[in-house]
Amino acid sequence: MDCELNVTCVNIEGYVEVDKYRYVYFVIMFIIYLLIICRNSTIVCLIWIHKNLHEPMYMFIAALLLNSVLFSTNIYPKLLIDVLSEKQIISYSACLFQYFIFYSLGCSEFLLLAAMSYDRYVSICKPLQYPTIMRKRNICISLVVAWFLAACHTAVPTILSAETKLCNFFFKGIFCNNAIFGLHCVRTSALSIFGVVGLVEILVLPFLFIIFTYTKILIIAYRSGREVRRKAAETCLPHLMVLISFSCLCIYDIVIARVESNFPKTARLIMTLQVILYHPLFNPLIYGLKMKEISKHLKRLFCPARII
Repeated sequence: MDCELNVTCVNIEGYVEVDKYRYVYFVIMFIIYLLIICRNSTIVCLIWIHKNLHEPMYMFIAALLLNSVLFSTNIYPKLLIDVLSEKQIISYSACLFQYFIFYSLGCSEFLLLAAMSYDRYVSICKPLQYPTIMRKRNICISLVVAWFLAACHTAVPTILSAETKLCNFFFKGIFCNNAIFGLHCVRTSALSIFGVVGLVEILVLPFLFIIFTYTKILIIAYRSGREVRRKAAETCLPHLMVLISFSCLCIYDIVIARVESNFPKTARLIMTLQVILYHPLFNPLIYGLKMKEISKHLKRLFCPARII
């Protein structure tokens, strides 16, 4: 399908009765987007402002929450435009860009969670070596590697998709994810092979590393005193909650892209919304309520009269 200026465009067909509920969609999505931006940005700013939060653990948390802001900004503004438009379309190049940002940030999330799990492992299992190992320079390198490696892995399928001929111009989702492969006339073997390799390197291996480090932490905490167990529970529980929720959402995304074409449209929309809603919206709550130092600063910010 060609639109203005001979640009290849794709019809977005994932909405349910958008003509009837367009303003309901808009209001709900706009409120959610504002909440995501405000919640994540508030904690990132607190970590930036307060020097006692300039520690590796909080720097990783800030990176994760910044990811949520960028992730949502990649998705929600386009959704808001679509629901108010008569036709929901997107140029194929813009779709590929959205796909690239979506999976770059998603893959970096696992790498950041892996780096965070290593930080907790060194802090609890090797406390005397912690200042030497988790230097600010090493943290910066970890952050750059997480974002750069994820971007490189996502760039390859994006480039391959850009060079693949399209035979279908009707997209079943509401934003560009793995389902764009269904637009291709033929899915190349190179794309399939690299997809499996990327899945193992960026998702499976970091996930196994996280499980390994937290298993070691649990063993050390079990053998140690009450104070070590308290510290482990206080700092590790939020990360595990985020890991579990994010892993579930990744499974959701894979299922959405692989379900048959006769899958109910409403159910597909609901599943898609889970991917872009829960993680960026509730991560700040998890870290804000469960991390003692962050919670303390939030209380000072919003309830100053109660702080003596």
